[in-house]
Amino acid sequence: MEIKMLSGSPLEVSDAIFGCDFNEGLIHQVVTSYMTTGRAGTKAQKNRSAVSGGGAKPWRQKGTGRARAGTSRTNIWRHGGVTFAATPRDHTQKVNKKMYRAAMRSILSTLVAKERLVAVKSFELPEVKTKHVAELVKTTGLEGSILLLTAEQNDDLFLAARNLPRVEVFSVSQLNPVALVGYDHIVATEDALALLAERLS
Repeated sequence: MEIKMLSGSPLEVSDAIFGCDFNEGLIHQVVTSYMTTGRAGTKAQKNRSAVSGGGAKPWRQKGTGRARAGTSRTNIWRHGGVTFAATPRDHTQKVNKKMYRAAMRSILSTLVAKERLVAVKSFELPEVKTKHVAELVKTTGLEGSILLLTAEQNDDLFLAARNLPRVEVFSVSQLNPVALVGYDHIVATEDALALLAERLS
């Protein structure tokens, strides 16, 4: 399997990592799991039992001419509880490591097949300035949103690219399925691809 290099001959990579079949169901499950697991799930409202007060019967059952009432904290009264009150809950959807790695391999293989994943030797910047990253992105000739993938965290590249719209910098340890499917193109260094293949094998 070969990955297109922005300059030079194509890069040889493992078929087991970058040449897998497309598994739509698995990818959907893993992406959904990643997104739902990130939800806080802290939304909360007070039902009738959680609202303070309302312990005494507002008026006697009969003889007043008014509708009978057992508490002033019913859901149809002002200051009453919420009918179907939201409660904090955990949105986590468990996905085991084998499924996660298989989904990542499937996504990467699809990106390679569609030439949305390209490789470079490295990201060398003469200075930590946004204009140099802008020039680098321009020389790739790629359109749309771009994810720059490095093997290790590159603070200089991150600082230089953070003001560019639709350009993001990730290290391999930060990479996730949502980022892979969310960008139009991914430009990865050779070291990043090697490390990625090692972690997904």
